[in-house]
Amino acid sequence: MEYEYDARGAEGNSALIAIVGRPNVGKSSILNRLIGQKIAIVSRKPQTTRTRIMGVLTVEDDQMVFMDTPGLLKPRNSLGDYMVKSVTSTVAGVDACLLVTEAGAPVSKADEELVKRFKEAGVPAVLAINKIDLLEDKTRLMAQITAYSGLYDFQAVVPVSARDGNGMDALLTELRGLTVPGGWLFEEDMLTDQPEQVIAAELVREKVLRLLDQEVPHGVAAVTEHMEEAGETLTLHVTLYCEKASHKGMLIGKGGQMLKKIGSQARADLEKFFGCKINLQLWVKVKEDWRQRPQTLQGLGFSERNLEM
Repeated sequence: MEYEYDARGAEGNSALIAIVGRPNVGKSSILNRLIGQKIAIVSRKPQTTRTRIMGVLTVEDDQMVFMDTPGLLKPRNSLGDYMVKSVTSTVAGVDACLLVTEAGAPVSKADEELVKRFKEAGVPAVLAINKIDLLEDKTRLMAQITAYSGLYDFQAVVPVSARDGNGMDALLTELRGLTVPGGWLFEEDMLTDQPEQVIAAELVREKVLRLLDQEVPHGVAAVTEHMEEAGETLTLHVTLYCEKASHKGMLIGKGGQMLKKIGSQARADLEKFFGCKINLQLWVKVKEDWRQRPQTLQGLGFSERNLEM
């Protein structure tokens, strides 16, 4: 991955910061809250984030380039292997890390493994304890802070709620403290390196995750095949790839009702993101066991070249 300095920020400060943690702790929600715009999809299901997503935040002289990573888990297929490599390669190539954990939760094996990576890489780290709005007994936070502080010498430990914004200003202050002189990496108004086609496809996949249960959502990939702008309308052709014919039927639903529901909810987010009217065309196709096939993964955008720093 190549970066170019912005001449206007040649005297500014910057830092590459990896956002890491186990699944479902709210890493993407924190990124979206920090950036001030939805660039990473969120759901309550694990494996929502499948690859590294970059978000850029410039505040006065400080520019923070965040790398949102998949939740660290034990891989069960080729996609899982890719996701783990996405995490480990990111930690090894950044200036600092933001470890996110859930309020009231014990130290997990994933957290211990990530702290081990911090020590090996010698990177400074901030701990964000998320979802404090859901923790009724706030006294449990002190025990949690003590446990994590015993694992690593964090630059700061900040309780936050990505949902309501509580503690996010304090977290931003600590993250700005991780930046160092050397100039900005991107233009001041840049938010992400994610292509619009990828963001569009991911916003559609998010609705699949939220509307369908069990194994089906995890076996779905979304790809934007075509984008065309005509007047004030943007037409998007997005294909949903699933692993089984039975899953295809569930995605489409009786009389096409599920696919219409996915499209309707996705269209609302897409119109908000693009700022124009969206004509969303959805198709469903079967690619058997695509998560187990490295060659198919590459064709769907999960290339190891995307993990190069």
